[in-house]
Amino acid sequence: MFIQTEQTPNPATLKFLPGRDVLGRGTADFTSREDAARSPLAQRLFEIDGIAGVFLGADFVTITKTDAKDWFLLKPSILGVIMEHFTADRPVLLSDAGDGHAAGSGDDDEIVEQIKELLDTRVRPSVAQDGGDITFQGFDKGVVYLAMKGACSGCPSSTATLKHGIENMLRHYIPEVVEVRAVQ
Repeated sequence: MFIQTEQTPNPATLKFLPGRDVLGRGTADFTSREDAARSPLAQRLFEIDGIAGVFLGADFVTITKTDAKDWFLLKPSILGVIMEHFTADRPVLLSDAGDGHAAGSGDDDEIVEQIKELLDTRVRPSVAQDGGDITFQGFDKGVVYLAMKGACSGCPSSTATLKHGIENMLRHYIPEVVEVRAVQ
């Protein structure tokens, strides 16, 4: 098994591509070993000293490190855990529940549906290339609330992405949108 790595815009985050499906659909974001109880892979990765976050995507694993550790020390251990996990054919998640980003809950109004559609088709695929995800959290009085995950969380360029990229696009297609804000 050959695992590729890619830099992300966030210097504290590295993207690992095992060359196979990780989740297939959806994403899962873990910020602690306790938070990762439903993911044997994430739990194993949190055993490595210096891991601050694990984000699982369709075909990638994004790792966020603490400032105290350097990538050249962490990378061999991370690669070993990922390789061993997939070679042993262990499950990535104990249940198939992801973050549930599918658009539409039946009671969403037309504007929210348009926002979700634009995010799913124009934003999320690009952000996934950088090892992250952006999820819709709400829409109130013209303000769209989005959660930054994976490499996007804490990334120095995430504010510019939100304000100059996503906000401008949403305002262009949906006049009711006046602002985009990040939520934790």
